[in-house]
Amino acid sequence: MIPKGGLALNPALVAADHAVVYARDGMVQIGDFLTQESAEWLASTLEQATPWQLALSQKGKGQMLKVADAHNLGAQELQRRIAAAAADAASGFAFVYQAYPMISAMLDGQDPGHPTHALVEFFNSPAFLTFARTVTGEAGLTKIDAQATCFQPGNFLTLHDDEGDGERRAAYTLGLTREWRGDWGGQLLFHDEGGDVLRGFKPRFNAWTVFRTPQLHSVSQVANYAAKPRLTVTGWLRDDPAYKPV
Repeated sequence: MIPKGGLALNPALVAADHAVVYARDGMVQIGDFLTQESAEWLASTLEQATPWQLALSQKGKGQMLKVADAHNLGAQELQRRIAAAAADAASGFAFVYQAYPMISAMLDGQDPGHPTHALVEFFNSPAFLTFARTVTGEAGLTKIDAQATCFQPGNFLTLHDDEGDGERRAAYTLGLTREWRGDWGGQLLFHDEGGDVLRGFKPRFNAWTVFRTPQLHSVSQVANYAAKPRLTVTGWLRDDPAYKPV
């Protein structure tokens, strides 16, 4: 069940303190982000109660395959598509991971009452939008979108900058991965134009990382020997029309 009183930020957080770091670096990672009860509940939801879909790219264009869709393709065709995405990664943008499209699922009436829908509502509440505006300095933020992601061994997301049509003011990840070893991969990496890594964050539990867009970044491939998946919620802080209530 959702925590009593709903999801909540750690009451000890002071948005203005993190705004200083964001203004200086174009990014900030905030640990102990949600209350412990909220973080534990959300992590358990991703670990045990999320209907994951396969997200993969084909020639730079993304597709989401539900379990039934993947089954209908057959194992041979599915492996061919995964291999094609991996081949594309050698020279351009490509990805393979599992995802749950929280926004579209909620707006389309899929999985009614699914626990992650509470996070969408929380992110788009006046209190959280005020927090996000203060941290980023983006006073015009109107909404925050979200998808849950699960990176299994071998999964990856290659270099990209999250540039949209101007509506994406910042991007974020909310880490919900417990006890991750640094050599398991899955790091959120920031790159310069020459390809060097400027900064990187390993998967963490209850840590919100927000960064200005566009900005070159990637998620390094999760090692084949990683003992667990990398679990996060990701999305953009946006200034286009707010979501209409369901």
